[in-house]
Amino acid sequence: MKAYERALAEKQYIVDLRRHFHSHPELSWQEYATTERICEELDKLSIPYNRLPKTGVIATLKGTKKHPVIGLRADIDALPVKEVKDLPFKSLNEGVMHACGHDSHMSMLLGAAKILSEHKEEVNCTVRFIFQPAEETIQGAKTLLNNTEVMECDNLFAIHIFPYIETGGISVEKGPRFTSADTIKFKIMGRGGHGSMPQDTVDPIVTSAAVINNLQAIVSREIDPRDTCVISVCSIHSGSAANIIPNNVEMLGTVRTFNPKVREILPEKIERVIAGTCETFRTTYEYEFIRGTPATINEPGSSARAERAVRDILGEEGLVRYEKTPGGEDFAWLLEKKPGCLAFVGCRNEVNDQNYALHSERFDLDEEAMVNGAALFVQYVLVTQDEI
Repeated sequence: MKAYERALAEKQYIVDLRRHFHSHPELSWQEYATTERICEELDKLSIPYNRLPKTGVIATLKGTKKHPVIGLRADIDALPVKEVKDLPFKSLNEGVMHACGHDSHMSMLLGAAKILSEHKEEVNCTVRFIFQPAEETIQGAKTLLNNTEVMECDNLFAIHIFPYIETGGISVEKGPRFTSADTIKFKIMGRGGHGSMPQDTVDPIVTSAAVINNLQAIVSREIDPRDTCVISVCSIHSGSAANIIPNNVEMLGTVRTFNPKVREILPEKIERVIAGTCETFRTTYEYEFIRGTPATINEPGSSARAERAVRDILGEEGLVRYEKTPGGEDFAWLLEKKPGCLAFVGCRNEVNDQNYALHSERFDLDEEAMVNGAALFVQYVLVTQDEI
C-alpha cells in the first residue's frame, strides 16, 4: 500500500468529516454528538468499538497478527471561543469553536481507519483508534491511564495540526516537544485599613508585588539557564476602592518546564520564596501547587520510526525541524506510561489566510495538510508493526 496515494484518494472523505465536526463543535466532556458521528463512521467501516464512560470511543482493528498493539490517538473537544471567520462551515454552536484543530485530528484518524480497514492484509498488528475527550481541560488522557485497551498498547502515536509550520512539513523530533503545565494558587493575608495610614496596616499588595518579583529569581538564579523554566503570575484579585488597603490578595499563575527533574523541585522553591517574602513583610499566606500535565516527551525509537514514515510519504523535504514549544498537551500523560511520539503536522498557508495561531478566533487550516496527517497515521503503523 502507498499510504500517501491512498490518503489523497480519501481527501474528500476527510475534508467532509472535518467540515461537519467544525460546524458542530462541543466542549470538553460534552462531545456527545461528536462521539455519535464517530461511531456512525466506525459502523460503516465495520470496525468494532467501545464507548468510553462519558464521551469518546476506542475502536480496534485486528490485522494478521495480534501483536504489537499500536494506539493512534485523536482528541475530539472544542474551545469556548467565538469564531469570527466567515467560513461556509462556520461553527453553528455560538461561542464554541474548533480553534485547536481537533476537528482535523478526528477526521485524519477516521481517514486512516478507513484506509487500514480496506488493507487489513497489510496490517500485521492490532490497531487501536483512540478518540479521546477533554484534552482542552487536560483531563481526558489522564482518565485513560486506567483503560485496559489503552494500557494494552505497545506504542502510541498522535498528531497535532500545527499552523506554525507550512503545509507539507512535519516535525517529529525526539525528546521534549511541549512543557509540563502546572498551576500555582496562593493567597497573601495581611491587615487592611485606610490607604492614607499604611503604618496601621499590614499591606498584602506590597507583599504580593515583592512575591511576583522574587519568584523570577528562581528562574534566573536557581535553574540551569540551559533548562527552560517559566513562572508567570497571570491573575491578581484584591481591593475594592482607591483608598482602602485590603486584607487579602489572591493570585494564580502557571509554571512550565521541559525537564521532569526541574518540575519536581519547583513546588518547594516557590513556596520558600513566598514564605520568606511574607515573613519580611509581616503577612501570612496559603499556597497550593496544582499539578497539570507532565512534559510531552517523544521516545527516541518512536521518533526515529516517525521520521522514516514522514520520508516515506513526503520525501526528505517533508521532514522539518521545529524547536520544542512551551505549550501543554495531555497526551503527555500517556507518553509517561508508554513509548510513543507526537507529530506536528504543518497546516500554514498564508496565501489562503490560514496562518493564525492555535486558539485564535480566526484559526483555520489548510485542508491539504490533512492528507499528510492521515497518510502519516497509516505509514507509522506500517513502519512500526514489524519493529516492536
